[in-house]
Amino acid sequence: MNYQENNATNTRSNSFIYSTAVSTPARAYPYLFFTIACLLLASIVQHVKALLTHAKRRSRLPPGPWGFPLIGSVFSIGLFPERTLDRWARKYGPLYSVTMGKELFIVLSSPDVVKDLVITNGNVFSDRQVNIRNHEVFAGRGVTATHYGDEHWRKHRRLSSVWLNQKAVDRYTHVLDFEATDMLKALYADSKNGTVALSPQTYEGRCALNNMLTIVLGTRTTSIHDPFIKTALRIAREFMNVSAPMSNLVDFVPLFLKKAFPWSLKLRGEKLHRDMMKLYGTMIDEIAATMASGTDVPDSLVKYLLSVRDAEALTDSDIKLLVCAFMIGGVETTASVMQWFTALIPSYPDVQRKAQDELDRVVGRGRLPTVADEANLPYVHAIIKEVERCFNPIWLGTPHATSQDFEYEGKLIPKGATVVLNTWSMQHSPDRWDRPLEFDPERYTSDPLLSSASVNSADPNARDHWMFGAGRRVCPGMLLAEREIFLVVSRLLWAFDMQEFEGRRTDLNRYDGLSARSPVPFVMRLTPRFEGVGEVLGRVG
Repeated sequence: MNYQENNATNTRSNSFIYSTAVSTPARAYPYLFFTIACLLLASIVQHVKALLTHAKRRSRLPPGPWGFPLIGSVFSIGLFPERTLDRWARKYGPLYSVTMGKELFIVLSSPDVVKDLVITNGNVFSDRQVNIRNHEVFAGRGVTATHYGDEHWRKHRRLSSVWLNQKAVDRYTHVLDFEATDMLKALYADSKNGTVALSPQTYEGRCALNNMLTIVLGTRTTSIHDPFIKTALRIAREFMNVSAPMSNLVDFVPLFLKKAFPWSLKLRGEKLHRDMMKLYGTMIDEIAATMASGTDVPDSLVKYLLSVRDAEALTDSDIKLLVCAFMIGGVETTASVMQWFTALIPSYPDVQRKAQDELDRVVGRGRLPTVADEANLPYVHAIIKEVERCFNPIWLGTPHATSQDFEYEGKLIPKGATVVLNTWSMQHSPDRWDRPLEFDPERYTSDPLLSSASVNSADPNARDHWMFGAGRRVCPGMLLAEREIFLVVSRLLWAFDMQEFEGRRTDLNRYDGLSARSPVPFVMRLTPRFEGVGEVLGRVG
């Protein structure tokens, strides 16, 4: 069964700019038109100069589609950009270039090229562009948004590692254990023995959110109906949509034009910054005030950052935006993997049954699976890897940028180019995978490595998938994410038979979200596998 259609390559043109009608005195119109004409003329002159320069350098660049003047290949990307990029990779090779407006993208579509450039030459290929993600949303702060090697990046990466390394994840595995169990209890109660059509998506989102709230802010939500959940999940999704590579046209126009017009996505980025600061910044201020009064607060990342603020010369913005990066990066993608699992598993009853047989043999029916069981559950482990291969939420990865000119196999990769890992092509390559569009966990049954270990494979072609990125910008939270996902997936398989609800089939070919993709809203039937499920859940948590 194909989980994506081969012919999903239709395109559409979208306008990302909105205009606002303004009442203007008639005498102001000539000045307004003159100003607009000057801006357009300046833009045309700038682009003509750029095109002439580009034409001279084009022969040295990696091959790729030419596109149109001023806009490049923006309108060639289409509704399913991953298919377009894959088609270009097959036409132009594993290293190609494509222009989007003013931006030059260098697209890496093979593991060997990724290793040669992003890993081996990480000092050149680890920078970030100035775009909505970095400028409007994170104000040049945060571990994901800052330029490689600068003061903010080094400091934030080091502080992040204190809370995301193996020792730290081991320290709060009990939090992940508790939240996975709490989610199971809520699903067990609300599914009413499989008689109610239930959507697990909000439950999974709340689970990922509560993990991060506890670790980062020392708090959690206590009900699936808490309005905080909807707000936090909306902010996480909005961040992914306004900062997506190749989905954000305002990132492709000259800087002076960005400032001259009210681009809708730019305004959304500014609003997102305000929303993040209002939601999480307010919570941080409250924790700081409590600590200043001499009252103890639960251990958390915020407590740690406030305690080392003077020693690390951290500003309020440093602390708040680093916390926001944790809350956004640690919720959306992790929840999306859980949601893709529950969306697709009803369509594969044989896969579900085989995993449940393995759980019965290894764990039994008298307790829940734990982290200690993972090494003895290779098929459950394989299911997770295959979900992440097939439905990587960040299908194009987070873009890198070059900090200097670089020549590779006779081709020039200029300074300032945006470098993207074409993870969809690498994870669906017929050279690596037999029947790459099919969901088949058997691919990984002989792969005992955790994904966090596979990232460091000497042979890039041996990596399980590319969901966590590569090189010096590899996801710092991957140890935490894979442990969360294992606990949720293994326990869902242990507790429930997951089936489609009558007449309400989940469409796996549709996505919710432009950049970080999760399934469209769906419902399913969750039926306890055996009578003792409720009793076991009642004893734990």
